[in-house]
Amino acid sequence: MASGIVYLVGAGPGDLGLVTFRARELIATADVLVYDYLVHPEMLAWCRADCEKIFVGKRPHLHALPQEDIEKLLVTRARKGKCVVRLKGGDPLVFGRGGEEARRLAADKIPFEIVPGVTAALAAGAYAGIPLTQRNTSSALIFLTGHEDPEKHELQIDWRSYGALKNATLAIYMGMGHLRHILEELVAGGLAPDTPAAAVQWASLGRQRSVTGTAATLAGLVEKDKLGAPAIVFVGNVVRDHAAIDWFERLPLFGRRIVVTRTREQSSTLRARLEALGAEVLELPLIQVAKKIDPAICADVFAELAGYDWLVFTSASGVRFFFDEFFLKFSDVRSLGFLRIACVGETTALALSTLRLHADLVPPTATAEALADELVATGSLDSAKVLVVTGNLNRDTLVKKLEEARAIVDCLSVYQTEKSDLSADPAAENFRQHGADAILFASSSAVESFVAQAGVLKLAKDARRPLAGSIGPQTGDAMKKAGIPIDFSAKTPGLDALVEALLKKLKN
Repeated sequence: MASGIVYLVGAGPGDLGLVTFRARELIATADVLVYDYLVHPEMLAWCRADCEKIFVGKRPHLHALPQEDIEKLLVTRARKGKCVVRLKGGDPLVFGRGGEEARRLAADKIPFEIVPGVTAALAAGAYAGIPLTQRNTSSALIFLTGHEDPEKHELQIDWRSYGALKNATLAIYMGMGHLRHILEELVAGGLAPDTPAAAVQWASLGRQRSVTGTAATLAGLVEKDKLGAPAIVFVGNVVRDHAAIDWFERLPLFGRRIVVTRTREQSSTLRARLEALGAEVLELPLIQVAKKIDPAICADVFAELAGYDWLVFTSASGVRFFFDEFFLKFSDVRSLGFLRIACVGETTALALSTLRLHADLVPPTATAEALADELVATGSLDSAKVLVVTGNLNRDTLVKKLEEARAIVDCLSVYQTEKSDLSADPAAENFRQHGADAILFASSSAVESFVAQAGVLKLAKDARRPLAGSIGPQTGDAMKKAGIPIDFSAKTPGLDALVEALLKKLKN
């Protein structure tokens, strides 16, 4: 069998928005994904369903797999003709042992490619408001590793020599375990004790924490605030700017942990909005949506598609699954004919826009009732043919109102919604151990699944008890029926209103 290929890929510092396009492209096509401890867990969802995922992460005193075995793994999988993506936190060639792995691949004549990533120091500086260089005060930037054991003298960094440098910023990786020793050695080498210094933990994520002090005080402050790895330590005058330009930790939801209960496919928009406000988002998909279409009904609908006056979508999932099937039969979107399109809300209309299609009607309130009222108000329904694209749990309110307006309504169910099994889901374990500040419910089915899996989601004694938010009346009714207190609710059904209600509640 012909040899495969290995890609040594930087996964970036944590924030998914900082992952390169090339990295995501390769993850999506990988046969084998070999990944580290600091890789964002959501990146695993970018893989194909049949991709082999192998965790080889390293933490202090705990290695899932020795480095030699990791290198052997890459070689053996590639020799089986596999496309192997070796995903490493940050950049593979900055204290990531990517160079060692590349040398092994080259020695064994395995084709490989190195894909750089945003290294942790760059993200920590940007997200903590610490410019890594500064005209007139810091004309050099030095990356150092504090991982070496001070008791071992081979390859030991001479920290005192770096203490004598002027007009430089030191960015120290993996230095938290020996922080006091490192800073003492820098001062002993000539660094002024009052030189500004900072430690930034979990840079670029909603759980980021930073502590600032001086070379003389930082170790004590870090111990007091219980900061640990992973963290970057900065030493230099540039740290003075942290107080003035620290933008990330001032965001309204910074430090808040929010649980999103939509499916992974549906949660991207909500997640992006929450993270843009500084939140740490935990995805707990209580329901799963899968394509399910009756072939005979679908064939009948597509045979008459050009004869419909209105095509109505009640969810973004409906848009996605309908057009998946549509493009299996038709090669040109103009096969839709001259029908008009209505969407239940902005999120559904956004899904439609990704296909370069515009919704002719979107009600101001994202409910079936409002959608029906807006359609009736057009005065176009008398004897009009309407195709409503739904899922298996859609209420019949919309169809009844359209038929009362003398429309001829056909329904095409294109997906089914089912409760997820979270018993072995890492996100559920995370939720049980740590809890959250708030949990957002966006559907009745998610509420029902949450109740059904109460045992799996029972919080630990010291976990944060989250406030519960509802996206709208229907979901709120389901929460009341289940006995879940509604701590806040969107004024009008929709993601923007839900986030606004969350902000208002957490501010109080």
